[in-house]
Amino acid sequence: MPCELTSDGMPGHVTHRGTTQTVEATGARRGDGSGESLAVSVRGLRKAYGTVEALRGVDLDIAVGQIFALLGPNGAGKTTTVEILEGYRSRDAGEVEVLGCDPESARSLLRPRVGIVFQSTGVEPYLTVRETVTMYASLYPRQRSVDEVIEVVGLGEKRDERVVRLSGGQQRRLEMAIALVGDPDLLFLDEPTTGFDPAARREAWEVVRNLAALGKTVVLTTHYMDEAQYLADRVVVISAGQVVAEGPPSTLGLRESKGVRIRYRPPSGSEPPPSLGGMTTVDGFVEVSVDDPVVALHDLTGWAIERGLALEGLEVIRPSLEDVYLALTRQTDGGADL
Repeated sequence: MPCELTSDGMPGHVTHRGTTQTVEATGARRGDGSGESLAVSVRGLRKAYGTVEALRGVDLDIAVGQIFALLGPNGAGKTTTVEILEGYRSRDAGEVEVLGCDPESARSLLRPRVGIVFQSTGVEPYLTVRETVTMYASLYPRQRSVDEVIEVVGLGEKRDERVVRLSGGQQRRLEMAIALVGDPDLLFLDEPTTGFDPAARREAWEVVRNLAALGKTVVLTTHYMDEAQYLADRVVVISAGQVVAEGPPSTLGLRESKGVRIRYRPPSGSEPPPSLGGMTTVDGFVEVSVDDPVVALHDLTGWAIERGLALEGLEVIRPSLEDVYLALTRQTDGGADL
């Protein structure tokens, strides 16, 4: 559906078959009765390149103010999905609504409300940080304070530094400032910390958290599972053009109830309780997979206390998000991302 401009220059109405109806600035609402506003709603999204089906009926809901992570191996359809949401690629079938508009027919109207941080971009190297952000701010009808944005991304002390003298991580922060200065409602971050050292990655994560604290909706694509675990309110895994799992990172793929392992090292010469079994590793630790860790721990600690034994390095290990991701996408062949 094409969007019409409101008096403040922002999309606010949808015209369909000669009638006009008001659309909330934040977009649609969930159909499950929760009343939650959606920044993005996708139903039955399909896209093919020749005989290759990149997307095969993808459904997505992204709530307003949410940090949403889209995960998947190369060739899964992540890039195609994001480019359709951004309005840079057409779809073959399905319904797509971004901030109340169809991005394919209303890209020019959505552009002021959407910020994009690509994997790599180029900015004028001899401008200062402040000059760069000010220049990009002039392109938007609605702007945030340049100094405020520079502070949000953690470049306050570098505001008068020339871009060419910034580190790679600082230049990435500058790219986030450029995306944010137009005061977008929705931000797309494509692999925002690729090539960062561990300290710089952590700093970038806090920048993303700051963006969410401003009420922005953030769509994140990443190959770092710890990044998705730390940042995302909700995760969707795409494999071979289809959604194979979705939910909060803590429960994705039923992480909370699958494949729990108990690991400990019993004193030399003692035999683990036969009711638990398990395998002994080369470093002397015993590892056992259990369905109910509460019962297993009760049996294990009761056995140790009764005999006055210490259990060195006792820990309960649940599947990591990476473990679940690999299990969900194991059948997907690698290749160029679609």
